[in-house]
Amino acid sequence: MEKSLVNDNPLLLPLNKQQTIYDGFITVQERDFRMRIVLPPDRQLKEAKLHCCWQLKHLLRGYEHIVKQRLQQSADLVGFILELKTVLEVVLKSHPECRSIPPPQYYSQLISEMETLGWDKLLFIDTEFRMLRLKAEDSAGRQHILTVKLKSKHPAEAPECSADLPVPLAINWTAQSTLEQLHSQFLLVLESLTEFWDVLDEIDSKTCILEPEKPCRSDTTRRIAIGNNVSIKVEVDPSHPKMLPECCLLGAEHVVTPLRNKLNANMHLCGCERCTPAGRASTLFLESVLTAVSPSL
Repeated sequence: MEKSLVNDNPLLLPLNKQQTIYDGFITVQERDFRMRIVLPPDRQLKEAKLHCCWQLKHLLRGYEHIVKQRLQQSADLVGFILELKTVLEVVLKSHPECRSIPPPQYYSQLISEMETLGWDKLLFIDTEFRMLRLKAEDSAGRQHILTVKLKSKHPAEAPECSADLPVPLAINWTAQSTLEQLHSQFLLVLESLTEFWDVLDEIDSKTCILEPEKPCRSDTTRRIAIGNNVSIKVEVDPSHPKMLPECCLLGAEHVVTPLRNKLNANMHLCGCERCTPAGRASTLFLESVLTAVSPSL
């Protein structure tokens, strides 16, 4: 048993000749946990005492009864350690935050990439050096934030990226990719959405916005006040911001119905992409809508 125990757990060693006290570390998913097992003179596991480091105690919280059961049912110490490792693997998988500590090269790689990208781009980094917030500016001067969650095997594993965008953020990543390349891809995404944000910024500046109260860059809709207890909801397509937006009049039916009829009758007054400057169709359309319905308000 002694040979098998040492082979499977080379960092867990006996402290006396009787081999009733074992102290050291067990390794689970590349993490080492300090523990001590004290056996009675007859070496029966049922009466053994298990002492754990605080990290191990924290992980096994709520699983104490299972560990005690395994301790009483295991035939020998080798079997118990194997059972304990199995329990820990289950716990670690169910708690993503309990990840393995990255190797030293992870940190040196991260520092090297940040130096290339520029520390001025870094807005925030957590204490584990896993989550970063990078700032970016589009061609119109709008400020954006890219949140990056790195994996422990960075850059071999693709990071999780998110941002306040009206479309899914699709990033291409390989084992040779860097944060600088990631940031450059993000800038290209921002540039592809410039016309969309131009349209919404113009709508915000020229109309009375009811909803959302505090628009985000990911919002594609606006509810605009056009009269007493009457509003219009418009939705701009991020992929085709020059096209006429979808709209819906909101309010009491007896008020909205004549407005809708008048709007349909005056639809020919609304601008279209083919006859308006680039990016102006949506805003000209709204101006036409307000002109068409305002006499009745």
